[in-house]
Amino acid sequence: MNKQDCFFLGTIVSKFSFKGEILLKVDSDEIEFKKLKTLFLETDGALVPFEIKNVMLHKSSLLRLRLENIDSEEKAIKILRSEVYLPKKDLPKLSGNKFYFHEIINFSVIDNNFGDIGTVVRVNDQTSQPILIVSKNDKELMIPLVDEFLVEVKRKEKKLIFNLPEGITEL
Repeated sequence: MNKQDCFFLGTIVSKFSFKGEILLKVDSDEIEFKKLKTLFLETDGALVPFEIKNVMLHKSSLLRLRLENIDSEEKAIKILRSEVYLPKKDLPKLSGNKFYFHEIINFSVIDNNFGDIGTVVRVNDQTSQPILIVSKNDKELMIPLVDEFLVEVKRKEKKLIFNLPEGITEL
């Protein structure tokens, strides 16, 4: 499995039991975790598949997992801080103005008042409000991803249409 064919699901943050159970901090709220069968851990730059033996929600953004071949505390410790990925093809399809952050990379950002703003190069979701990083003419602009600003997602045309407040493009 190639990393470009996958999306980042989260990070293994803790061991849970002496039997090898782990806690995965999930970075997505659109995953139907009970349907998960296999996940991929990044190990030495490669994605290694692990069959899921058991999964359950543990608090709001944590999954408690038991993985095939991780059956001791020592083995669980070895995979701590591993990044976890799932194939993009396993994602449920979203419609309307809902989208996955990886899906909108290279989308054009158009504002109904200001016209072409640029192209999405990445999404910073490490802040309280996700921020689109948009590039145009070798300059980067940060646009807060606020539902009230987003008018339409045009997937076929690869465009995000906004009604941005005055002055936001000059920050």
